[in-house]
Amino acid sequence: MEKQGEERISISNRRARFEYEILDSYEAGIVLKGSEVKSLRAGKANLQDAYALVKSGEVWLLNMHISPYEQANQFNHDPVRTRKLLLNKSEIAKLHTKTNEKGLTLVPLKLYFKKGIAKVQLGIAKGKKLHDKRESIKERDVEREMRRNS
Repeated sequence: MEKQGEERISISNRRARFEYEILDSYEAGIVLKGSEVKSLRAGKANLQDAYALVKSGEVWLLNMHISPYEQANQFNHDPVRTRKLLLNKSEIAKLHTKTNEKGLTLVPLKLYFKKGIAKVQLGIAKGKKLHDKRESIKERDVEREMRRNS
């Protein structure tokens, strides 16, 4: 049952869980323009090539594509602009130390609305090797077969 003011819009990065092993996740707010919020509510965003960076004490989301809002005319936004993420100083410090470790990166896993505010779920991720990806495919196929047989 959906509560008043609660929305079910979410955009997920399914490929991130296949390409990376997620070690930890954080919830961050995101600074958006009005036309970007309207496009997100319509579900017109893509997280596939997106990643996050910690630069000078701030976290930035790069390469996330939010389609231009058709009714915005001249006030439209750049679809792949760099967007600022909102986190506590302690969380930013943790992310900074972890991303400085070899092989770890920040990947957006999910984009959703919580109490009317846009949020991004960030994952600290380690890239999978080819054999790990093959193992993931095998597990997925076995699970699909089990569901089909039951």
